Amino acid sequence: MKGTDRGRSAKIGALCVLAASLLWGTTGTAATFAPDVGPLAIGAVAMGLGGLLQALIAAPQIAAHASRLRDQRGTIVLGAVSVAVYPLAFYSSMHLAGVAVGTVVSIGTAPLASSLIERVIDGRRLTRRWTLAASLGLLGTALLCIAEATHATDGTSRTSLAGTFLGIGLGLVAAATYALYSWAAHRLITRQIPSRAAMGAVFGLGGLLLVPVLLATGAPLLASWPNAAVGTYMALVPMLAGYVLFGWGLAHVPASTATTLSLLEPAVAAVLAVLVVGELLPPAGWLGIALVIACLAVLTTSTPTRHTRGRPRNNPVDHYDSPPRQTSDVVHGGEHRTHYPT
Repeated sequence: MKGTDRGRSAKIGALCVLAASLLWGTTGTAATFAPDVGPLAIGAVAMGLGGLLQALIAAPQIAAHASRLRDQRGTIVLGAVSVAVYPLAFYSSMHLAGVAVGTVVSIGTAPLASSLIERVIDGRRLTRRWTLAASLGLLGTALLCIAEATHATDGTSRTSLAGTFLGIGLGLVAAATYALYSWAAHRLITRQIPSRAAMGAVFGLGGLLLVPVLLATGAPLLASWPNAAVGTYMALVPMLAGYVLFGWGLAHVPASTATTLSLLEPAVAAVLAVLVVGELLPPAGWLGIALVIACLAVLTTSTPTRHTRGRPRNNPVDHYDSPPRQTSDVVHGGEHRTHYPT
């Protein structure tokens, strides 16, 4: 793939992930409109039904690539288990610690977990650009957490200090599982499985794992039309549409880049929590949001193209170093980074 094509592909992938992050940023606020529905039920209906719908839509692609998917069943199972655990931890984190801090911790620490996975398993070396962007994002995340924890002790917060710290712990679990299923989906895509089939297989199996949780906790979703509307919105918009966009993004950028771009989600969630839910965000929290935005700017802004031996370098949002390629689609470790259409 030529350098200009790779750069354009990376930009498209980044835009898809950012669009998904905008949709995901609405989930915490949407959940507050169904206060009688517990976090486990919200997580199960959102990711469970959303995942099953993804699998249904992708059924033809899954069938067409069934043999390749069977060859990667270990990766699929790892991704599916992570998909099942993630929403339960994520929505419980927001329930205990508040929308802003739950989202910030769950998404804000995912890039660190994702980069560690890629470094250990794939042997990727992170560039200075990614390190700077991730540092800004993590600092912004830390400021948001500190602001929320301080707010929890001043007597005006809706959450207790103990709930905040328990929520932070569950947020870290959510971050780890988010990084794992993102890595699993990207790995399937780089193994010549189209993104729709890869995401459908991982999220469909994950949705099946969430069905028992939904059956056990989901009765309040049917108790009123507002509750049912929230569950329907969560499954169709942020989960189904959002993860279709995320799958397209993973076809063009590595998982750690995608999780870093997803730092837009906690910023959106924090702003909506203030404007819609009525949560208060101290000045340090707003500074944290500004640093997250700066992180996204560093990661997605193009740098002047330099040529070495006729080959462009430093493509936008391409955050890891790799040895010179002998062909246009082969990188170190024998893995392919050709981007396959959905």
